[in-house]
Order: sequence, then C-alpha cells, then structure tokens
Amino acid sequence: MAMDFLLFFSPLIILSFIILIIISTFKINGKINTKSMKLPPGTMGLPFIGHTIPFMQPHSSSSLGLFINQNITKHGRIFKMSLLGKPTIVSADGDFNRYILQSEGRMFKNSCPTSIAEILGRWSMLALEGEIHKEMRSIAVNFMSNAKLRTYFLPDIEQQALKILNSWKVGSTFSAHVEGKKFAFNLMVKHLMSMNPGLPETEKLRKEYNTFMKGMASMPLNLPFTSYKKALQSRSVILNIMGRCFDERVEKIREACNGLEKDDLLASLSAETNLTRDQILDLILGMLFAGHETSSAAICLAIYFLESSPKALQQLREEHEYINRMKSESGLTWDDYKQMEFTQCVINETLRLGNIVKFLHRKAIKDVQYKGYDIPCGWEVVPIISAAHLDSNIYDDPQTYNPWRWQNTSTGKSKNKSIMSFSGGPRMCPGAELSKMEMAVFLHHLVLKFNWELVEHDYPVSFPFLGFPKNLPIKVHELKQN
Repeated sequence: MAMDFLLFFSPLIILSFIILIIISTFKINGKINTKSMKLPPGTMGLPFIGHTIPFMQPHSSSSLGLFINQNITKHGRIFKMSLLGKPTIVSADGDFNRYILQSEGRMFKNSCPTSIAEILGRWSMLALEGEIHKEMRSIAVNFMSNAKLRTYFLPDIEQQALKILNSWKVGSTFSAHVEGKKFAFNLMVKHLMSMNPGLPETEKLRKEYNTFMKGMASMPLNLPFTSYKKALQSRSVILNIMGRCFDERVEKIREACNGLEKDDLLASLSAETNLTRDQILDLILGMLFAGHETSSAAICLAIYFLESSPKALQQLREEHEYINRMKSESGLTWDDYKQMEFTQCVINETLRLGNIVKFLHRKAIKDVQYKGYDIPCGWEVVPIISAAHLDSNIYDDPQTYNPWRWQNTSTGKSKNKSIMSFSGGPRMCPGAELSKMEMAVFLHHLVLKFNWELVEHDYPVSFPFLGFPKNLPIKVHELKQN
C-alpha cells in the first residue's frame, strides 16, 4: 500500500480522476445563491477538478502540506475552494473545527465520500448519521467500555503484543509497519469474531483485508483490474467469512437456548440485537477497519518518533522498568496501566505530531455564520484536524517531538491543548481508549525487550491514509539488562 502514495499521480490516474470529477460534478443538485453572502476568501480553482489534486498531494503527516500552508498564508485559516467537484469550505481554525464536530446533526452532518461508503458498507458507522448511527455507536461504546478494557481486553492485548515481539529476532531487519498491522489485526479479529491468529481462515481474512485496504487508498474507479474493483471483490470475500462466523453463532445460540457464553462482539450481536444480518456484518467490518488502522499507525508512529528521541525513550524505559519491578502479578494489571503517566505523555505527543487523521468530511445543513463569514447550507466543509496540533499559538515549537509538554497543562499555551486525532462530538471514535491501551502495553514490552534503529530513512506520510513509503524498516538490538 505504501507505494500507492508514489503512484498516485500517474497520467492515467489523473485522466481517470478528471473524468470521475466531471461525472460527480453533474450530480450536484441545483445551485446555491451566494451573491448576498460573505464567503471566506479563496479561489475555486480549475473547472470541474478545482484544487483537488494539490489538496491531495501526499506530504509528511507532521506538516499541513504545501497547499494548506500556502492558502493559510494567503487567505487565513478558513478559506473556500472546489474539492471533488463540490464547493467546499476548508477550516484550519481549531475553534471552528471543534464547533463543527460538536454541532453534528444541528448545523453540520457527516459527508462520507460515496466511494468509501461503498467499500465499507452502507451500514458502517463512517457512512451513517442520525439515530441509526447513535445505535451503532452505542454498541461499539459498550463493547469497548472501561470495564471491558480492564477485564476483557488488557490480558489479551498483552498476549498479542508478546506474540509479535517474541517473534522478532535480535539483529534482524523487518517492517515495523507490517508488524504493527499484524498486532492490531490479530487483536481485533479475536475480539470481534473469536478468530485466532495463524489459522487458515484468519490468514485468508488477513490477505483479503490487505487487498481491501489497497482499494481504500486508491482512486474509486470500478473498472477491471483496478485496486478499487479488487477491494470491492475482497469485501465480498470478507463478508462471506464473517457471515459464516455469524451463522455459526446463531446456530450455537439456538442450540444452547441462550446459555452460550458471548465471548466476542459477533456472538453478543447475534443474541441481543434487532439489527439485521447485513447491518451486523457492516458494523463488524467498519470496526475492524477503524481499530486496525488507528492502532497500527499509532504504534508505528511511536516507534518512529522514539527512535530519534533518546531522552524520551530512556525516561519511558525507566518508567516501565519500575512498573515491572513493582508489579505483583506475572501480567500487567489495570493498576499497572494507570501508573504509566509518562507513557500517556508519549502517546499524546505521538498522536499530536503524527496526525493519523488529517481531515474529515462534513456538510452544512443550515446557513452558518462564523467569525463574520457565511457558510452556505449544502456546501461541503472540511475541518483540518491536524491544524490545531501544529498551531504555534497553541503549542510551543509544534514541529518538535516533546512528550514533556503534556506534564504540565495548567500554564501558558498548554491550557488550550486537546488532541483531535479521534475526532470529537457525537462522532468521537468509541475505540480511543482501547487504542491508547494497545499503544501503552505494546510500548511496555517493546522498551523492556529491545533497542531499535531505522535502517533506511523513512517518515509518516498523509493521504489517503497515514503510511510509511518504505514501511518503516527497523533493526532490533538486544537490550542490555541493568
């Protein structure tokens, strides 16, 4: 998938992309009279395609990219443009972005691209809105509640982390990105569907999921041999595998007369919900996507940033050495996790500077006024989530990896700090705490077991999802025990 970033602008893809935009442009219903409105400054760009190509140019995830920076300099933090053939307001204003996210359903609504919804499914949380989204999100929140994190997830997170780390051979070179994805995938399929790592069915699912993700990161051209077409085909295979698991749960529940232990989300949904089979399968696939991509990217970002920050790595290691000495049980407990204070600083700073999610898609459902500007009803609105993370008015020296900035949040600019990596408002990611726990537990065993180094220069890249062009190749070294 990493090379898709580099192939994004081949002539054939650009031509196909322009055709796609022209088609989508003519699907827009009607025109909005904006003559009497004070729109934000900006230009609409080229006919049909607008500024879509420069907006989607891959760049370091620790920056806003050349296009956004140029527009902020020229127009300010709120500006207009044409994106994907639609008139769009782009916001790099942190306060406005929070307002957008918190006004879900009142002033703005979700505007997930049709191509993403087709791959994830019409019943995925990313594509839904209104009451059905609330119902789906409530299921996810209950599945990943603090009580379940404490008793249900924590032991298995540690077990899956140790399986991955114990497979690493001292002196060997491998892709940290691939390993991070393997860890997150194994954990999610275990808890969603009780599929154990290494089994043929699980490996088949992993293979299809990889093809599925390549299509998510490609142009939405439903033509033979395209990545998008292959992703739609892989979606069908994935749903067949999940469907068999679902049917097995339903049969077991029927035979057990409700006495079956509900040890994964699929079993719980099979027994306790009024959702249809299609709704359940789309929900499971969407949660697999969200949980896998967020956690694996976050772990890789931590490995990347810590490798170039020896002081932070040393303090992190000292914290985990202390926890390891003091713990009374063989495995980590909830109390151990709660002692990882500097670890949480590392996690916050990793999410802030790494920017797993750069922007979101919303649409104004009413005419909105903000800071003297009019945002017309029906216009697309794109909040740039990473803008607040890289704002020098909020963070001192924002381009520097500095976990210690999170140790004192009561003075100076730090009073405005907040991480928006997991969105916000009614659509805030229900798996945010699970993702942080995965990072903390993985880092606990990583820093106690290894030192590591990058064997090639690499860096995190935005668009369409966060990735590393070279898949973050690292070499691990045995950690000398004190």
